[in-house]
Amino acid sequence: MIGGSPLLSGLRVIDLTRNLPGPFATRMLADLGAEVIKVEPPEGDPARALGPLFKSLNDGKECRTLDFKAEADLAQLRDWLTNADVLLEGFRPGIMASMGLAFESLKAINPRLVMCSITGYGQQGLWSHRAGHDLNYMAMSGALDQMRSAQGEATLSNIQWGDLAGGSSMACIAILAAVFKARHSGTGCHVDVSMTHGLWAHQVMPQATSAMLAPMLGKPPGAREDLLNGALPCYNLYTTQDGRSLAIGSLEHKFWKATCEVLGRPAWVMQHWQRGLMPNSPESKHLRDQVAALVATQPLSQWTERFADVDACVTPVLTLAEAQQHPLFTGEQTRQPWTIKP
Repeated sequence: MIGGSPLLSGLRVIDLTRNLPGPFATRMLADLGAEVIKVEPPEGDPARALGPLFKSLNDGKECRTLDFKAEADLAQLRDWLTNADVLLEGFRPGIMASMGLAFESLKAINPRLVMCSITGYGQQGLWSHRAGHDLNYMAMSGALDQMRSAQGEATLSNIQWGDLAGGSSMACIAILAAVFKARHSGTGCHVDVSMTHGLWAHQVMPQATSAMLAPMLGKPPGAREDLLNGALPCYNLYTTQDGRSLAIGSLEHKFWKATCEVLGRPAWVMQHWQRGLMPNSPESKHLRDQVAALVATQPLSQWTERFADVDACVTPVLTLAEAQQHPLFTGEQTRQPWTIKP
């Protein structure tokens, strides 16, 4: 999944989380060199039922078992926490306190401890005790509404953006910032991560572009009406002759010019938003339809071959199986999301 690195060597993390958001966060920390101790209840992490998922999330961690209902086991956990740097938990608000593990009591035994809590809606507020899953966090944050089909229907992503982007990634960033402070001040803190609010924070582009385009449309942009979700002919998904998809991402004019050369349509070169073509205008929609009609005349393999050596930001939409076999991902070194050199 992710290659190893010694950057966080010496960082000790106690992970009480299960399923996806917390385990992926600590997997990233482990891959960066942290020592991660995964603490599971006697019945184990529910992800164990999905073997490959559990392995991908928990490789490189030391797995231990404790009964969170047994005081002797909770005492053992407190002992482990005396020399830990980070505690990550994903229980509903109030559960840690009910077990005698509230942050106020834990920092009394380890003032440097950074405790991170990942929940759906945060530790405080009207929704803090409500249950939810990735789909709910996507829905409530407004992120799911941004993923509509061309027909306007909301679509269900197979990437768990709430768990991973709103939860895991936000947790890692905050944990490392808190550890940095603790190393300098000797004082830890409690990091409260809300996956729903994390998703809200990721919507930088739609919040900005929606405000920009709403006055022109007379309403907030819908499906295929926002700047990067289909309003631009130069930045769109097009269906090929064989029912596959071609991603044209020629957002800058220089790339659009190169795209038009491959498409054999020099008359389209100046029809670009950086040359005055307004999003959602009749002219823009007409050009989008023309590009769609042209792309539909050839199968994906033909377009892939024609754009293979052209620097135009045009790529095939690969299936997961195709991506796994692509040279981008077939080498061990190139699989890593980051490369760290001394």
